[in-house]
Amino acid sequence: MKKIKWFSLIRITGLLMVLLYHFYPKIFTGGFVGVDLFFAFSGFLITGLVIDEYSRDDHFRLFNFYVRRFKRIVPPLLLAVVIVLPMSLLISRDFITDISHQVAAVLGFVTNYFEILTGGDYENQFMPHLFVHTWTLAIEMHFYLIWGLILWFLVRNVIKQRHFSVVARGEMLRERVGLAAIIIVMIQLVLVNVEVLQGTNVNQLYFADLTHSFPFFLGALVASFTGVYHLPEAFQRLIDRWSTRRAIVLMFLGFAVLMTLLFCLHYDNDVTYLYGFLLASLATSVMIIAARVLHEKTPNIKEPAILTFLADASYSVYLYHWPLLIIFSHLMERNEAIILTTVLSFVLAALSYYWVEPLLTNRKLGFQHNRKPWLVGRWTAYCCLALLTVNGAWICTQAPQMSSLTRKLWVGNVQQDLDQLNGLAGQFNQNTSSASPVQKGKIPAGVTIIGDSVTLGTRASLAERVKNASIDAQANRNMGEANAIVAQQIKANTLRKNVVICIGTNSLDDYEQQLQDLIDQIPKGHRLILMTPYDGQADATWNSAKLAVLERKLPAKYNYITIADWNKIAPAHKEIFGGGDGTHFAGNSEGDELYAKAINQALKEAAKKPVKS
Repeated sequence: MKKIKWFSLIRITGLLMVLLYHFYPKIFTGGFVGVDLFFAFSGFLITGLVIDEYSRDDHFRLFNFYVRRFKRIVPPLLLAVVIVLPMSLLISRDFITDISHQVAAVLGFVTNYFEILTGGDYENQFMPHLFVHTWTLAIEMHFYLIWGLILWFLVRNVIKQRHFSVVARGEMLRERVGLAAIIIVMIQLVLVNVEVLQGTNVNQLYFADLTHSFPFFLGALVASFTGVYHLPEAFQRLIDRWSTRRAIVLMFLGFAVLMTLLFCLHYDNDVTYLYGFLLASLATSVMIIAARVLHEKTPNIKEPAILTFLADASYSVYLYHWPLLIIFSHLMERNEAIILTTVLSFVLAALSYYWVEPLLTNRKLGFQHNRKPWLVGRWTAYCCLALLTVNGAWICTQAPQMSSLTRKLWVGNVQQDLDQLNGLAGQFNQNTSSASPVQKGKIPAGVTIIGDSVTLGTRASLAERVKNASIDAQANRNMGEANAIVAQQIKANTLRKNVVICIGTNSLDDYEQQLQDLIDQIPKGHRLILMTPYDGQADATWNSAKLAVLERKLPAKYNYITIADWNKIAPAHKEIFGGGDGTHFAGNSEGDELYAKAINQALKEAAKKPVKS
């Protein structure tokens, strides 16, 4: 069956948005709605083809529908998984931690719920999951299963209306499909609004079927009154009235809206969930209608081959680009990784779409009219796939169950709990002994270190390398939480003379006020040492980077403040981060030593300065 021209432009737009978002997330902040474009287009195409099948054959075979979807989705996905797994060995083993569960979620099409349960997302992970992007396939497969059954039920119901003509039953089916789609869209939009108002976690809103599958049904709604190949009379009359120029303008307007969203939306903003996804889906619907009209209006114009190739490869490019980006980003500079990721993704996508998939699904090869000479090639593909699958299975069995960072944080938490218990026991013994207790108001000597996950990962090393230090660290701690710890220690008279604050990688928008609150509450007789935060993924616009700049200015204003400039030291020693996230170095002895050295050096400088008076 001949392809509809200009639909390629829609798929390319979606791919472009997703790639830009993953490559440059701080510039193209709204590119994630590219998946909503794919959702809407997929809902349109699948529904339209089912309606066409009924209009042509007066029936709809549900089993064949599922088989077609399986052949289109599963072979490229399986190939991508078995190719990516051995490539992941190029970087830290932490990235394949518990990879067997990731792969099981991918092949079971439940990645979206796997990410909800594990707290995963694109924007905030120490070790991003290699296959987190396959959450879209999970939702897509769930849509096919549920919508396929609904369509089958609607078709069966229409077939019973034998007293109507075939044409009349076809129109009846369109009406019922459209009504069902509208009902589902309205229910989901109401649910989204309720969830947002209740403050539901954005990851759950983003990954869950009930709050993020309505674009499919909007696309299905469009298909109910346009069709794909078999056009209803009403839509045909619309095409006759429209000019080519109007269709082009409409296509451009839909594209312009999507490009605006590319720069304006943010993943964690309520506006995105209340209006952003809906607006992206509506803009896609506009482009679908315009493209369908253009197809009819340009019978003598052939779609450029490059557009067809990019559209054909889009699915497989989507499968490969995310894990390749993670892998290459830890082997080379970011821009080099992006270029290599793009090139290799398209090469593998072309190999998948034009050779491997046809051989596995008995489809005609994209570059060969006669399949017989490629019979050997088919068995070669089977053997290669089998070897890659065995290799992937071996990697899954050998993968660590806990990353080195998680292990370090876990051990650090246990050690901290033991230290706190020992401290409580010491205070109890002191208070119950004949010796007099520590005089209230007397400042304890030594160092108090308050930190986040970076500090927690190197806690054991700090305890050995920083003399007379009390360490309180916790993952994901921000400055406000650090202030609360300081307040508690002030009240308990356990805040030591030198206070080291290693906080900032999790800076919130109120970081400036929180820092000032910290400075104000530090009691007289103490010195304050600020460890500037370093996040290997941050640029100058990130709060953590802005906090570092602000902290460097404070010693000129407050003579009892000293800076341990980790933000400048760490970038000069990137080797300590290995293949990790560029922020945590847990498990690296050189990183432990460097971090402790920065604190000790700052303590020496602080000793030459006065205390707060």
